Amino acid sequence: MPAKNGPPTELANEPPHGQEPLRPPAPGTLMVDISHDERVGEFRGEWCGQWSLRPVGGGVEWTVDPRDVRLAGPIERLRAELDRANRRSRGELL
Repeated sequence: MPAKNGPPTELANEPPHGQEPLRPPAPGTLMVDISHDERVGEFRGEWCGQWSLRPVGGGVEWTVDPRDVRLAGPIERLRAELDRANRRSRGELL
C-alpha cells in the first residue's frame, strides 16, 4: 500500500491494474465532459491518451481525460442538435 502523500503507483493515462484501456467512440459521437460543468461536445479523436471534443455548434476543440466523459443522454443530444439547428438557421453554421 503506497503512502498517502507518496508517488502515484500508476501513470495518469494508464488504466488501473487489470482493467482494459478506455476505447474511443466513433468520431461525431456526442459526449458529456463531466469535468467542465457537463459540457457537451462531439468526439473528434484521440491524441496522447487524451480525447478531443468540439462544441456541437462549432468552436474551439478541447481535450479531456477519457475517464471524465460519458455518452450524452437523449435530452443532452436533443439540446445539442437543437442548438446546431438554431445556429444554422441564423447563418452561423453552414
